[in-house]
Amino acid sequence: MAETAMTPPGNAVTRSTKDLTKAAVSGWLGTAMEFMDFQLYSLAAAIVFNQIFFPDVSPAIALIAAMATYGVGYVARLAGAIYFGRMGDRLGRRKVLFITVALMGVSTTLIGALPTYQMIGITAPILLVVLRLVQGFGAGAEIAGATVMLAEYAPVRRRGLVASLVSLGTNSGTLAASALWALLLAVLSEEQLLSWGWRLPFLLSFVLMIFAVWIRTNVKESPVFEARPDVVDGVALTRDELSRDELSRDEVTTTTEEPVLQAALKQRKGKAFFLALALRFGQAGNSGLVQTFLVGYVATTLAMDRALATEAIMWGSILGFATVPVIGMLGDRFGRRSMYTVLSLLTIAFAFPMMLLITDGTTTGLMLGMIAGLNLGVLGLFALESVTMAELFGARTRFTQLALSKEIGGILATAIGPVVAAALTAATGSWWPIAAMLIAYSLITLVAARLSPETRGRDLVALEDAV
Repeated sequence: MAETAMTPPGNAVTRSTKDLTKAAVSGWLGTAMEFMDFQLYSLAAAIVFNQIFFPDVSPAIALIAAMATYGVGYVARLAGAIYFGRMGDRLGRRKVLFITVALMGVSTTLIGALPTYQMIGITAPILLVVLRLVQGFGAGAEIAGATVMLAEYAPVRRRGLVASLVSLGTNSGTLAASALWALLLAVLSEEQLLSWGWRLPFLLSFVLMIFAVWIRTNVKESPVFEARPDVVDGVALTRDELSRDELSRDEVTTTTEEPVLQAALKQRKGKAFFLALALRFGQAGNSGLVQTFLVGYVATTLAMDRALATEAIMWGSILGFATVPVIGMLGDRFGRRSMYTVLSLLTIAFAFPMMLLITDGTTTGLMLGMIAGLNLGVLGLFALESVTMAELFGARTRFTQLALSKEIGGILATAIGPVVAAALTAATGSWWPIAAMLIAYSLITLVAARLSPETRGRDLVALEDAV
């Protein structure tokens, strides 16, 4: 008999350790691909896209335009979150994750084949935006689906640790993209980089896509989805079907009382969603500032070697392989609210010292500031977010609500943040708006953490939200 990886609460079925391993690898790999694709794009937007696709404007305006093309992907992510989130709640997590990874891989590869502005004029940035939209549409449900799948597979007492593997996927993708760009900047001349070198990371992502698609063909459906009392023959019953007076108990399940379903239908939605959205703000906003905006800011405004910022992100991501599982384990040990409180307060306290280190003109200061900021305000919070948001939502709408809260938070914080930071630093001629934005994002998350219930150990088969 296969070793069981979990003995879940409620009615959830069991999965073997082998099944859990496949799900973990699938979640890690797909999320790594998503974040590698987006980090490749964000670094390219900060380093070269302003010259390749927006060469006829001033450097400051070109940087803002490049950041804006980075941001449009988050609008497409919202559309993808709605479309694929509903599909995932209705038809299962596995089907959605297969589609999203293919969409992301194809669009990212094609970015590497685009003609430049010099070749075809304004059509080049238009095509760039189109591919960015397709990439975002697929990515809109990828990390949400991977988060839901791992949380629903994980043993209850190790849910925070297992779900944090999604964060390791983001870390792996960030590291791979940063390492690729650091290598290109180190070995290629300016002319080589602008003529053909920038294409290589995008084209190489095709290999990762093939591997990710292959892995996902062998992953079983989430045990929680299969155990949901509103799922019949692998498809969730609609609200109308559940609400009909003539609905017999046999149409739902032979072991679940009808009041359980009715209670889930009657619960007023919204509170859990807005709490999750606020929890998302700290990580999402800090990520846009540290991993995207500061890379361009270091090169253009501080006039430092542009390779330094990418190297700092790379070393910070390496350290994150220790940070993420440790935070996941601490969340399992002390609870989600306590760890959110600690990390948010540390990020707030470190915001101004971080910017002082980054702007002091030394390589050491830059490295220390960005590495610490990445691990405290981005990766640490992400490790908690991966499990907490899944636990806040009920099984019936978990995928949709989690995807929407992530993507709306991404639009409001990660996508808009770098553009606002570029405008504020240009207007003030100073770095203090960056620190102020870090504090504001982290304060929102701190307040949400204090208002949220403790979700550690919650039965994920329950159809209703935690609040």
